[in-house]
Amino acid sequence: MRTSRVTTFSRGGLVFDVSDTGATDGPVIVLLHGFPGSRRTWDAVTPLLEAGGARVVAFDQRGYSPGARPRRRRDYRAVDVCGDVLALIDTLGAERVHLCGHDWGGFVAWRMAHVAPERLDGMTVLSTPHPLALRRSLVSSAQAARSAYIAFFQLPRIPEAVLRPRLARLLTRSGLPAAPARDYQRFLSAPQAIRGALHWYRGMWLPDRRDRGRARGPVTVETTYVWGNRDQALGRRAAELTRRYVRARYRFVELDENHWLPERAPDRVAAEVLRAAGLR
Repeated sequence: MRTSRVTTFSRGGLVFDVSDTGATDGPVIVLLHGFPGSRRTWDAVTPLLEAGGARVVAFDQRGYSPGARPRRRRDYRAVDVCGDVLALIDTLGAERVHLCGHDWGGFVAWRMAHVAPERLDGMTVLSTPHPLALRRSLVSSAQAARSAYIAFFQLPRIPEAVLRPRLARLLTRSGLPAAPARDYQRFLSAPQAIRGALHWYRGMWLPDRRDRGRARGPVTVETTYVWGNRDQALGRRAAELTRRYVRARYRFVELDENHWLPERAPDRVAAEVLRAAGLR
């Protein structure tokens, strides 16, 4: 039996918008978008996953869903965004899911593998290296220069003012196709929307006593890591170091692509996710 649903779930007074499609009795694949996307990041990938027999769930994450845009940067710490994913999994009634994340969504996937491996059958990470591999690459490659824009994003209000009217143009210059670039600009056109998206850069690294060091060291979840060798933001050194931080079955897939893998290479992304999820 197949069905198509658009639903919401709530956590801590926040309401998240969810797309839940595909086979109701199929393996659950949860898709996590990055900056500056939305669940529509996966529009070209989702039908291919559905055709493979999966139940496919994507949601607009904290800062993106209109009902889930807290104003404070400290509300965007890693422990909070992972709590959102766990709340979604619980709402779906799933014991375990296959997690696929791109960009910041990839960071959340790595984090979930540390703090809740028992809820994951496996994961596919697009573009984003393991955080410790990224940290190590900062002193052993040109990654620090690639990541310099993050310092600009720490400024209050100025990045919002700069990005909001120019976002589509900047994204197309970075290699994102024009249609999704325009869509993401429209989606983040409200001041509170672009602020919430940028708060991921401002709040994710803030210390939190709830962490208790759980997100350190290698992960033990079966992982497929897909990286584009023309990625402007995330370089080869971190990509190649990532295998050191997975103590489970691991597959590294290098594509001749840039950073925007779900939008530019949906067929290949879907094929790798289905393979990792045991559906092909």
